[in-house]
Amino acid sequence: MPRVRVHQHVNPLSPFYRQEPTPVDLNAIFADPGRPLHLDIGCARGRFILKMAQAAPEWNFLGIEIREPLVDEANRIAAENELNNLHYVFCNAMLWLDRLIESIPDNVLRMVTIQFPDPWFKKKHAKRRMVNEQLVQTVVGKLAARGKIFVQTDIEFLAAEMHELFKADNSIREIRCDDNPFPVKTERELAVEAKEAPVYRYEFEKK
Repeated sequence: MPRVRVHQHVNPLSPFYRQEPTPVDLNAIFADPGRPLHLDIGCARGRFILKMAQAAPEWNFLGIEIREPLVDEANRIAAENELNNLHYVFCNAMLWLDRLIESIPDNVLRMVTIQFPDPWFKKKHAKRRMVNEQLVQTVVGKLAARGKIFVQTDIEFLAAEMHELFKADNSIREIRCDDNPFPVKTERELAVEAKEAPVYRYEFEKK
């Protein structure tokens, strides 16, 4: 089946994307909801956590994506691969991440990844960027002790902005990150590396 086509960019502040999501129920989507959870925010087509779910069956993987057709496609592929530790959710994380994950039990969320989010280059569009103070507060607040956050982008100014937002939270500490710590790379990361362009990476750990 051909890949579903979607717009590369969607305005997260438009009325359609302001709809409030239902809190995610881990018991309803995973065979073993007690496994450590890896949350991939802005997962696009979800191929990264698809491969991670195959490589690490002892973890659960939850992808969040604002483009609903990609979520439907990713869940279909997960079902075809009979992966009971993988699920995708349609949500505007910039506005509603706190509502979506509020029911996740404490000490379950052990890893969060944010990889190559839309930079929204124009200054007037900066308010559309996914990583903001509210998202950082939500992620850090729900993260288990010693849980980790991995952020990467090929846009230098966006890397600096996200780094500053996470560094400002005293509940986490920055840890050294020289390379991608996972055995899998996103499609975007592979494309950037193929052009020999730089990738800016940061990793943090909950105190």
